[in-house]
Order: sequence, then C-alpha cells, then structure tokens
Amino acid sequence: MMLTGVGVVIASALPTAVQAQTATPKSLGMTSATITTSDGVILYYKDWGPKSGPVVTLSHGWPLDSDSWDGQAFFLASQGFRVIAHDRRGHGRSSQPWDGNDMDHYADDLATVINTLDLEDIAVMGFSTGGGEVARYIGRHGTSRVSKICLISAVPPLMLKTDSNPGGLPITVFDGIRAGMIADRSQLFIDIPSGPFYGFNRPGAKASQGMINSWWMQGMVGGFKNIFDSIKAFSETDFTQDLKKFDKPTLIVHGDDDQIVPIDAAGRASKMLVPKATLKVYPGAPHGLTETHREQLNKDLLVFLHS
Repeated sequence: MMLTGVGVVIASALPTAVQAQTATPKSLGMTSATITTSDGVILYYKDWGPKSGPVVTLSHGWPLDSDSWDGQAFFLASQGFRVIAHDRRGHGRSSQPWDGNDMDHYADDLATVINTLDLEDIAVMGFSTGGGEVARYIGRHGTSRVSKICLISAVPPLMLKTDSNPGGLPITVFDGIRAGMIADRSQLFIDIPSGPFYGFNRPGAKASQGMINSWWMQGMVGGFKNIFDSIKAFSETDFTQDLKKFDKPTLIVHGDDDQIVPIDAAGRASKMLVPKATLKVYPGAPHGLTETHREQLNKDLLVFLHS
C-alpha cells in the first residue's frame, strides 16, 4: 500500500528536537516540557488545561506517543481538567535508552512524572500498552495519589497464551511482529493501522488515510530497539497481581471486535479480577477506538470523571 505524498507529510510534521530540562513546580505553566528520571532518561510530556483543575494522566499504546491521545486530551482539557500525557521512554520525543524497556521501568517513569509534578487525586488512564503501564504503576506504587482508574483496549491481565492463560495469543503472533520490524518496520507500521488496528480490514469499513499516516509517523519516530523490546513487555507481562491491588473506582472500556487485544482475554478477564469495576463494551469497535469511537469515548470518560 502506498502513502501518497508521505515524504511531504514527514518533512513538515516530524517533531523538532526537544531541549532537555528537568521539570519543577515552576514549570507547571508550560504546555510541554521534559523530566529526567533517576537513570537519566528524558521524558517528554504535555501539560494541558487549567493547572488548578482535577488531574488526568494518559498513558499511550505501542508504538505510539502522547499525540495519540490528542482527541481525548484536548476534549478533557477543554472541560476544565488538567491533562498530563508523556511519551514513554524510547517513544516519541523522549530519549532512547538501550536498556530498561520493560513494564517496571515504564511504571516507575509514570511515577517520576506524577511525583515530580506533585500530582494528587489523579484519574490514571491507559490505552493498550499504556493500560499495562497503569496497572503496573498501581502494583508498584499504590493508589495514594490516585482517585480513579481507566483501562481502554488495555493489555492486562496477560496477552500471551500459556497453560494458565489458554485464552491468550500464541507467541508466534508476537514473534511475527518482531520479524516484521526487522524485515521492514516502515511497511509493518503501514500494515497494522491500515488493517486490524482500526478495523479497516472489515467488510464495508472506510479507511482514514489520516489515521494511518499519523500512526505510521508516531511509530517511526520511536527508537527501534525500544519499540522492539516493548513487544515483549506488553505481551509477556502478567498483570494479574497488579489488578488485584485496584481499590479505586475503575472503568474498563473495550471493543468486542478488537483484533489486536481480544476482549475475552483482556477487558472481560480484567473485570473478573476487579469485580467492582465497570466494564463498558463497545459493540463492533476495534482496538483503536480512541479514534474510531472518539465522541462516544469522550462522553463516557467525562461521565466517569464526574461520577
């Protein structure tokens, strides 16, 4: 599949280099900045909306960056929320460490953002891999700063098929993604959004070239090894014990036509581990429902945040 004029798009849209600076409370008025972790990783983050508003953090999916949340971030900030969204280490505008591309580090990085900005009473939201990041954050750091939890098309409890998780996906699926990256990352990052991610491979579906281009561009900006390592992180990490520590109001949103993270092994399985959670199923929705079902999702998030 050819992306007409993609060279022009990339030339004009790739982010310029972000100058590193350690965030302090004095930097809270900025719309974007960076924070440096204890192991020297520079994390780019956005800080949108009124600084006095209730706080929402957004953790993005693989292999994307915080731009993938813009539809929700702009909406929620416009509704009076302070929205914090960072680029995961090795993704987007954050630095690309060779090591530490695993869920424990991802969770600790989220904690660094939260602690550095001294955020309290946060609604922590995660999409796909970001849902794993949120779950592991709670598992490692607790909920003392958390008021609400939201998992959207999220990978917990465990994506990989094992003897104890027969509903998961076989390792060959993830080996295929790794092989695709090595063979031709650029083509893989066209094939995924133009096919199963947004459900554009379904009969009668009308593909959005804009969504495909944006997905491809975000994925190509990330570090190759970081994104490669992240496949293991999102597919093989078991979040069962993390989910059992959820003790705040929780919303789980999942499409029942998710071809990337099947609902039975993910959203419905997470609901069983967090019985007091609300599971909202979007009929016919694909994995990338933050875009394909943006209006519906935004309304549901707003209702949840005000509940």
